[in-house]
Amino acid sequence: MSIISIFAIMIDRELAEKIKSIRGKFPVITVTGPRQSGKTTLIKSIFRDLPYVNLEDLDTRMLAQDDPRGFLKNYPEGAVLDEVQNVPELFSYLQGIVDRGSVEFVLSGSHNFKLQNSISQTLAGRTAIFSLLPLSKKELEKTSVAPQSYEQHIFNGGYPRLYKNDINPRDFYPAYISTYVEKDVRQIQNIENLSNFTRFIKLCAGRVGQLLNYQSLASDAGISTNTAKSWISVLEASYILYRLPPYYRNFNKRLIKAPKIYFYDTGLACSLLGIENEKQVSTHYLVGGLFENFIQNQYLKFRLNRGLQPTAFYWQDRSKKEIDLLIEQDGKVVPVEIKSGYTKHKEFLKNPQYFKKISGDESGIPTVIYGGDEDFTTTAGRFLSWRNCESAFGSD
Repeated sequence: MSIISIFAIMIDRELAEKIKSIRGKFPVITVTGPRQSGKTTLIKSIFRDLPYVNLEDLDTRMLAQDDPRGFLKNYPEGAVLDEVQNVPELFSYLQGIVDRGSVEFVLSGSHNFKLQNSISQTLAGRTAIFSLLPLSKKELEKTSVAPQSYEQHIFNGGYPRLYKNDINPRDFYPAYISTYVEKDVRQIQNIENLSNFTRFIKLCAGRVGQLLNYQSLASDAGISTNTAKSWISVLEASYILYRLPPYYRNFNKRLIKAPKIYFYDTGLACSLLGIENEKQVSTHYLVGGLFENFIQNQYLKFRLNRGLQPTAFYWQDRSKKEIDLLIEQDGKVVPVEIKSGYTKHKEFLKNPQYFKKISGDESGIPTVIYGGDEDFTTTAGRFLSWRNCESAFGSD
């Protein structure tokens, strides 16, 4: 695979329209997301009238830490404060400033836990919060560099710099891991042996789409169960991976209650798994899990890019009947099976039909998102091509 080379690629972000519509209604707007997901480019394009301050810059950060009140006086009408979680001292002063007058601040950060904690303590009710993930399939489809197969999508991932600068994923992701993952980890938690931590991340990648068993993961990594739980939290706070919770309604069945594990970017997962090109994706033992991760991510991005919180779960009972994705939508729960195969099989609808049977009127149309190109509707349910997966997620 080679990404089409082009000197200037303008990639319109869907979240931009939502942020523009909310501007002026809150004194503070906060944008979170992984490093390199495009946060800085997005907020600079929307808030061109505000001064931009990068708190990753050491000299700037020291000035803000030493005299937060004096630092903020330089921006009487507001500013964009990038990577603001680096200076938590600013938040208390920001609260006083926005409460006193008509100013506008834009905050961005890549440490979800640290940023959310500071906001909840000082800016609750004063800020609209948005999350920007790497490029969605739909966003890439509007460019000249969109991957043509789901294997390419999975292998490339969605980080904008990779497409804008024509970087091979084999070069991009190892550098991303060493530059950002390890850097962020040190800021969140004092992990002495980073090589052990990197090995732990690779073990997590090997469990994409699977139930999260802390004891098994800890045993394979040679660490304690409590350490495994702590490190998973670190990876969540750094927007590396997330846990999909089980559906809470039991319908008189014994349920599996452990979460499932997914990566925010499949390209990063592929790199951690040692996959070197898109052809290896289709033959890899985890192709089903990677495809499932890819579709789960498209759902997350569909919701977050509209300023909505995801309402997704999975469902599995003790007899191994399972639904990969349950979406709460219009008062119903839509059961979605995710299959990487290119061919439609009626057996794919068995579990969604079973779920609809036990849930009754609470269930929406049984749906299968699969690796083929054709949409097809039957009396038992519908098959959606991965190319049209957004139609299962709701309307705009």
